[in-house]
Amino acid sequence: MDNPPSPRSDADVIALTQAWLEQAVIGLNLCPFAKAVHVKKQIRYQVSHATEWDALSAELEQELELLASTDPEQIDTTLLVIPLALTDFLEYNDFLDWADRILVRLELDGELQIASFHPAYQFADAEPDDIENYSNRSPFPILHLLRESSIDRAVAAYPDASAIFEKNMATLRKLGLSGWNALPFVVSDKQP
Repeated sequence: MDNPPSPRSDADVIALTQAWLEQAVIGLNLCPFAKAVHVKKQIRYQVSHATEWDALSAELEQELELLASTDPEQIDTTLLVIPLALTDFLEYNDFLDWADRILVRLELDGELQIASFHPAYQFADAEPDDIENYSNRSPFPILHLLRESSIDRAVAAYPDASAIFEKNMATLRKLGLSGWNALPFVVSDKQP
């Protein structure tokens, strides 16, 4: 079921997204690579105003091209935050396939990739309320645009990158749903 579009300002959307990044992604160490780019202020936060696929596709193209053409010291990664569209996870998943086609059409596959975060994220073999899904749950639908070269460097510097997923699952199981819901960035569906 779709949630109504967010009436929040861009500043509020970015603040909630940054709080999620700081408290969950970095704070729970769900991604050991996120802290460095956050501290160096190399993350671009772009709020989409799109409400349908065509406009979102155009914004995604623009962000992919901008990231590809910008010095990584300035922008290493981009979070395209989508508060007004793709609130249904199945539609979001469908759009991810479309987004990958855009990446190929722009001939940026192999240079950039797109990671996914969503308020209702659900792994294929998981139940909707499984705590493990929360490793990819964010306050809003997000397309995370990453440089392949940055991923390669981060994985080379991290001794056991293949264990990150299992470590995240253990962290979230220990935290539990009540612990997740106590994090300050968690937004109730009833809040404006």
